[in-house]
Order: sequence, then C-alpha cells, then structure tokens
Amino acid sequence: MWGESLEAVGPEPAKISNEEFIARQQRLFSQLRPNDLLIVTAPHESTRSNDVHYPYRSSSDMLYLCGWQDPEAVFTAYNDDGNWITTLFVQPKDILQEIWEGRRPGVEGAVKDWPIDNAVSHEDLEDSLSEMLVKCSRIVVKLGVDSVVDGLVDNEIKSNSRDRQKFGLGPVSIIDPSRMINELRLRKSNAEIELMRHSAKIAAQAHIQAMANTKPGVGEWQLEGIIEGLFKYCKTSGSAYPSIIGSGENATILHYTVNDDTCDDGEVILIDAGCEYNGYASDITRSWPVNGKFSEAQAEIYQIVLDAQLAAIDQCRVGNTYDAPHNAARRVLAEGLIRIGVIAQDLEEALGPDGDLKNWYMHNTGHWLGMDVHDVGVYRPDDEPRLFEEGMVITVEPGLYFGAWRPDVECPERYANIGIRIEDDVLITKDGPDVLSDDCPKTIANIEALVGTA
Repeated sequence: MWGESLEAVGPEPAKISNEEFIARQQRLFSQLRPNDLLIVTAPHESTRSNDVHYPYRSSSDMLYLCGWQDPEAVFTAYNDDGNWITTLFVQPKDILQEIWEGRRPGVEGAVKDWPIDNAVSHEDLEDSLSEMLVKCSRIVVKLGVDSVVDGLVDNEIKSNSRDRQKFGLGPVSIIDPSRMINELRLRKSNAEIELMRHSAKIAAQAHIQAMANTKPGVGEWQLEGIIEGLFKYCKTSGSAYPSIIGSGENATILHYTVNDDTCDDGEVILIDAGCEYNGYASDITRSWPVNGKFSEAQAEIYQIVLDAQLAAIDQCRVGNTYDAPHNAARRVLAEGLIRIGVIAQDLEEALGPDGDLKNWYMHNTGHWLGMDVHDVGVYRPDDEPRLFEEGMVITVEPGLYFGAWRPDVECPERYANIGIRIEDDVLITKDGPDVLSDDCPKTIANIEALVGTA
C-alpha cells in the first residue's frame, strides 16, 4: 500500500542550493551595520532519560541561513572592509564519538560542502568568539538559546578593560535579529515551495491511507501508526508536530494528542497530521465518518465547514489582508449554523464579540507555514493586518466543535460530539490561491468512497 503512496508523491525535489543559502545571508547582511557581529545559535541536545537524547533538530534560523543540521553549532558573520565573512563552529572529527553516534563532517567537511567561508572547531568557540566580540560595536544575537554564547556576550558587554576605555573597543549594545530573519523566511522561494509541496503530498497520502484503514473498532493509535509510518517511509524526518487523532468526543478537543481511544461506529474522526521534509512542514486536517457514511447531522456540519473553507481559500490572494480568510470563514459558518437552527441570533449579532458563533468555533482560521508549523512572521505589523504577498504560505482550517461534555454551553443533541475541521496549506500566488495539499480528498462523496476500502 505504501509503495502506491510513494508513487503518488512523486520524485524528491532538489534540496536548497548553496547559492540560495548565500543569497539569504546577503539579504540579511544588507540590513546590518558594518561593525555588527551576527551570531546565530543552535539548541543543545536534550536528554530524554539518563543517557538517551531526544531526536535532534537544529534551530530553523540555522537551517535557513546555512543548512547545518548537527548539534553544537554556532554561525557568525562580521564585516571585513565591505565583505561579510561567515564562520561556522562545528563538532570536530572524533573517531570514538563517530563510532557510537555517526560520522561528522568536521571542520574540513563544513568548509568543503556548506555555504560558509570558515569553519572552526566548537572546542575553540570561547577563544575565537571572544576575539570577534571585542572587535564589534553591536552584537546581533538571539539570547536564551546557547548558555555559553550568552555568557560570552554578557561578559563582553559588561567588560571594563583598559582597551575598551582607551580605544573604545568592544560592543555597546545587543539586538535580536529574529524580526529581520522572520521577514525573510515569510516569503518562500521557488525551491522552498517545491519542498513544501512535496511535504504536503506526503501528508496527503498519509491521510488517504488513514481513511482507507478506518473502520469501527480501529484504534486511534493504529491510525497514528499508519500516518507516521508512511511519513518515515517517504523519507521525511517524521511528524512536524504531535499528530491529533480524535474520534467521537475527542474530535471536539482542539489539541487532543493522547490518541489512545477506539473509533466507534457512528462517530466522526478528526485527524490533524503533517510531516517535515528537509526542514519544511505540512499541516493537513481531515474529518470523516468511522463507518464510511456521514449521518445526516454529520453531513450538515461537514458541508458548512467545507463551504467555509472554500470561501476562506478564495480570499488567499495577493493584496488581501491576512484576516480576510478568517472573516470569510466565520461568516459562512455563522450563516450555516443560523440556517440549521443552532444559532438563534441574526448574522451580525452571531459574528460579534459576544455572539454565539464563538461557542462552536473558537480559533483562528489560519497561520503561517514554513520551516515551523506555526511559522514566523508578524501578522499585524504597525497594528494593521498584513497584506498577502506572493510566496507566503498559510493554512486555512475552519471547524465546528460540538462537545457534549462541555458544561459551559448547551450542545444540541442532534450534533452531540461532532467535531469537524478541514485544513489545507495554501500558497499565495499572483494567479490566485495554490492549494499545496490538494491531493487530499475532502468532498463528502470522495471521502465516503475511500473510507474503509483497505
């Protein structure tokens, strides 16, 4: 079954080239001052238990600027007579460690194959970075990631050396580069888009396999295993976030991740799952009947959510505001709930801050997507909704949740424990919205034709 999915996904796209990494670096450097020192740190490995570590993932900023994936890495850049010189501190070659944990590029491999000018052993970080720090006037660094770097920066800022007093050497201020880097990451290049499209194709096939293998009595954990197994089979680094596999009342819990219940006849299951491929996330949600046939009540709610999603996707156009999809989705959801009698208020009242729509739809309709599943980028610069531009990628994910277990609202019995969310990944283009996750079925007819066919 997975072989067919792999064939549907298609060939692997090209990785980000060193030329693109260098272009990214140059765009960032163009926003810095000549006497700045840029420092980008990666997190340290995290212990799971005793001497076992969690699977390592570097910081998205490190991956974005140079593609380096190994731990104990620090990327720096300083200006030398108009030229920005990049240095990457890396784990040195170590035969014993490599026997146990795998081969390392080391200093030589880093210089040879990565988009940097110099590489230095991480063992020499303190001495080398201290020399760089004393020569700059401003440090451009995000603190709180690497305690060693934080300590060196703090010491240099507080230094009262004679050279500092006599010659004015050393840094006098610190700024965080996050906003500058985030703005660069918000607009995706063609190469990034192809990686994200591939990631979405894999996630779509995982949802398709989950649909095909759904039947009354199947475990949420079993469907999770099918989805995440296919992620690995398709050569991803795994899930982009903890998978949400919720059937029945669990589908009405927005971030349900226990995934240890059985899926019973008559229930709807909601699955929110995406993978990470070469550093880029996908994020897809689908909802379907466990027995393969929507009941009349389930179909009513599902169609309202689907209509809302289609209306929201249509608003993902260059020049529209970021909140245009959300406003479109809310209006369709409210109209639908008024039509079927769930909401007794008029439309504008239902949509208001104290309106009844919020009882059944309590989250935003989308978020940026990229190297992080909730990707970087300010939504309201200058306190105004951002306008969509080419290359931005956003999720569109309206939903309705009728949790009969909730004590704060009276749930209509007809819709008790129906939870529906439909989510796709949408690229903003000059020609309109491009749904990267379009391979994943979402009409009632297509879903019913697929569920339980494995």
